[in-house]
Amino acid sequence: MTKAGHIYLIDDDESMRISLSRMLREVGYIVEDFSSALTFLELSLPVSPAVILLDMQMPDMTGLDLQEKLLQLGRKTPIVFVSGQSHPHQIVRGLKKGALDFLFKPFNLEDLLKAVAEAVEFDRRQLRRISKEVEIKKDYATLTPREKEVCFWLVKGLLNKDIAVKLGTTDATIKVHKARVMDKMHAESVQSLVVKYLESDLENLPK
Repeated sequence: MTKAGHIYLIDDDESMRISLSRMLREVGYIVEDFSSALTFLELSLPVSPAVILLDMQMPDMTGLDLQEKLLQLGRKTPIVFVSGQSHPHQIVRGLKKGALDFLFKPFNLEDLLKAVAEAVEFDRRQLRRISKEVEIKKDYATLTPREKEVCFWLVKGLLNKDIAVKLGTTDATIKVHKARVMDKMHAESVQSLVVKYLESDLENLPK
């Protein structure tokens, strides 16, 4: 993949696909173009960082329908809608569902490149965040059931002696568990542990 990123271009207008693909490749993007939303669903593989440049009005499945389908599938690639004749309610619906931008045909190249670059950068940050969350959950999975209990109460703000009372053990034992939790979670402080715990929603994982 190039440093610039990956673009899925979905438009039933062949001349539009050809011209946009050529322009975007010239500035360094990898471009996959599709003539329909159904073809995209059938043939595309998720890569990142990427953006979906999506025509709003298509005969087999509209851009909004595809957006809804991707949400159901859990595919988080950001979407920039492109349209020549969208109604305000469609724009609002698309943006509410998470689309990053909306371009009206005919648009100038500068606006297109700006929207695409911002979407790719958004996906790059999203990828980093997801990768970080996966690592944190992997670390959390190495904790014993008792260490997970100690971790939970540490995040709630309890002191060692209070956790000892909660768990029916000694302060010294909790200190040992706490040290192991901090080590396994790669947390240099309780504040750091709290941030990791909350950002990765560890409370809702199996204890």
